[in-house]
Formats: sequence, C-alpha cells, structure tokens
Amino acid sequence: MLGAAALLAGCAANGGTGARTASAGSKAPAPGLNKGYSHDPFPSTYRAYPGRPTLITNVTVLDGEGGRIDNGQVLFRDGKIVAVGQALDAGDADVIDGQGKWVTPGIIDIHSHLGDYPSPAVDAHSDGNEATAPITAEVWAEHSVWPQDPGFARALANGGVTTLQILPGSANLMGGRSVTLKNVYARTMQGMKFPGAPYGLKMACGENPKRVYGGKGRAPSTRMGNVAVNRATWAKAADYRRKWDKYENDGGDAPTRDIQMDTLRGVLSGEILVHNHCYRADEMAIVMDMAKEFGYQVSTFHHAVESYKIADLLKANGVCSAVWADWYGFKMESYDAVTENLAILDKEGACAMIHSDDANGIQRLNQEVAKAMAAGRRAGMTITPEHAWTWLSYNPAKAMGIAEQTGSLKPGKMADVVLWNGDPFSVYTRPERVWIDGALMYDMNNPKMRPVSDFELGQPGEGDVK
Repeated sequence: MLGAAALLAGCAANGGTGARTASAGSKAPAPGLNKGYSHDPFPSTYRAYPGRPTLITNVTVLDGEGGRIDNGQVLFRDGKIVAVGQALDAGDADVIDGQGKWVTPGIIDIHSHLGDYPSPAVDAHSDGNEATAPITAEVWAEHSVWPQDPGFARALANGGVTTLQILPGSANLMGGRSVTLKNVYARTMQGMKFPGAPYGLKMACGENPKRVYGGKGRAPSTRMGNVAVNRATWAKAADYRRKWDKYENDGGDAPTRDIQMDTLRGVLSGEILVHNHCYRADEMAIVMDMAKEFGYQVSTFHHAVESYKIADLLKANGVCSAVWADWYGFKMESYDAVTENLAILDKEGACAMIHSDDANGIQRLNQEVAKAMAAGRRAGMTITPEHAWTWLSYNPAKAMGIAEQTGSLKPGKMADVVLWNGDPFSVYTRPERVWIDGALMYDMNNPKMRPVSDFELGQPGEGDVK
C-alpha cells in the first residue's frame, strides 16, 4: 500500500503522466540537431605541401583589408602568417629581398567553373550544368571537378589565384552545390577541398532558366514562372526542414531522405550560402523579398550588372555583389551596365568584389580590378590600391565564409601569399612567386616550380605560362 501511494504521488507530481503502456519506451531517441545524417559525406583530405619559414623584405605590402606598408616585410612559418610590418626578426627564416616588388594576399575567385568545364573544352568535359530539370539542388559541383584541369595551374601562375569557388552553371533555377578549393594539384577533388569552407547553393534568375526550360515546352518559360517554381520549392523545403528538425530534437521515426531537400534544408538552416546568378536590379530586389519570405539569406549576387541601381537595398540586406569590370551587352539582361558598377557599390557601402566566370579571365583578375578602379576614379571617386585589393581577396573570402582563415595578411591566417614583380595593377606585372599555406607553389625564375597536371605530362606546352 505504501508503494502504491508513492507511485500515485509520483503520477500526481508529473501531471498524471506516469502511466506506461507495453509500447512505451519504443520511440527512437533523438539523435541531436543535424545528426540525423552526415552533412559532410565527402570530407576534405587536403594537406598543405611542406614549406619553409620565409621573410619577404623591402616590398610594398597590401594586406587585403585596406592596409598598406611601404618598405614592408611579411613573415610566415608553419603555414601561417606570423607578422607583417617593418624591422621584423627573420630568425631562422629564408630571406627574400623584394626590392621594388609588391606582396599581397592570394587572389580569391568566388565564381569559377574550372574542373567542371576544364581544358580542353570538349563535350566529354562539359560537366557543369545538369540541365535536365529547373531544380537540381541535389547535384554537387565537386562531383564533376577534374583535378587535372590545366586551368588550375594557369590561374595560379598567371593570376596569383590561391583559392576559388567552383559553381554549377546557370541553366537551372537551383543548379546545385558549389565547392571551395585550394588551388593546388591533388589526385582527388577532396585533396583540393578547402577544409571547413561552407557549401554554397548556386541559383539563377532571368533569361537562362526560362530559355532552357521554355525551349523544352515546360515551366519556367517566363520570369514569373521562375519565381513561382522557386517559391513552390522553398515551401517544400521548409516542410522537409520541420520534419527533420522535429525528428532530430524529439526522436521517433526518421523522415525519408531527399538529397535535393538536404541542400535546401542546409540553406534554410544557415549552413549553406546562396550564390545567385542575377543581372537585373528588379529581379535582385524580388529575390531578396523571396529570401525574407522563406527565411534564408542571399550571400552574393553574381554578375549583377545592375547592382549599382540598388546599392542601398543590397547594403541594407547585407548582400554582396560579384561583378565584372566591363563585360556587358551579350544578352538583354546584361545590357544596362556601367563600368563604374563595382566602384559605385563600394562607395555606397555595399559589399562588392570582382569575379571571373572564365578560364582566361581568372588569369587577369588583378587587371580587371585595375580597370574597375580606373573607371571609379574617372567618375570622381577616390580609390586607393590598398582598398581596391579588398575586391580581390578579403571581400570574396567574407562572401564565401572563409575570411577567418584566409583573404588577408593577418597573423594566424593561412599564408596564401603572392610576390608580384611590380605594381600588381599594371599590365606589365605578373606573379613572381606564389605560396599556399606557406608552401612555395610557383616560382617564375625556376622552371621546376611550374605546376603541371598529370594530364599535361609529355604534352606540347606542358606547364606553359605567359
């Protein structure tokens, strides 16, 4: 009787919920948020190449965050920046006298298709657009990356590019996941994969999706169709997210996996960044409203030739623009461009940067910024070289979620460093040496230090740089 009384008292204390059935306790325990399935099934295996402690001295330093040091020095060891300044103690470091030369962080290209559209550009290599449905968020660009693409070496040696984001193409409204790579040769894509970099989702506005799918007699065939298909997909993704969040928090039976929805759930959870191909100002404004409706954030509009029209909206919404210096007019939505686009965005306080979208353009991004800087100056804007370099390294690093690791010459960051043989905004200047994580990956004065992919070995032009 005493035992029964104690049991009843316990039930009362728990609101009368103490009764148990034969099936009680069969519910699967909650695995924990984001633990219902692997979010990183293809993990990075990147390991930095071996390097030596190095002090570069007597150089003009642009630190990537708007700072400049004349007659400066950069010291790095164990793959990290140690110090930037003057009169640094070299200790056991190799000393490079860079008299008359410049040092910058490595260039970061936020929009590349290297590896997915490699050289030679033949149909057998065309792996960047899964143009079979307007929504293909389930595909991942990394699964098309060919690590032997000769374009990686050209971007490194001719362009000083040390990090790049590989995106699917723009045929689809949701083209799939992007991947961020360190620009080193490796046997596998995973050997190039930037450790810890967030994934991106490539989306596209405007002419491309409506042309591709309208031409097949299916939706979307108009801009209103683009938005409608997107919204229907986000609504489905929101429901998918609710089911998985509930299971991971409360337990029970796991929902059925949907690889496409996994990516969109990652966006809605803030785990995956949205990179949106979009040209027209009005469409960018609509996309930002759609993002508010479904609770996600657009990281960056790419190409964005009309961003200058809505710089205030972009700033207010915390959305970056990745633009060209002067590409325009190749289709109607790219018609209303101005060469001052990048400079206007920057002047108005919006996040802006250069990008390539091209296997040749990636080799001259420093010259593209020189053109954008010159256009801004002609329009009366004061733009210093040290500030313009933020458009090449720090701003893209922020937009890609890797600014804590790279993008500027700050102590503790990856030693991704370029020694230029002159002013990097001159057409006569090229990279003299390039380090990635403190390892010397290219030396223009040493033919043995020219990166060559396996595909190129024994071929005419092997390791050619210009």
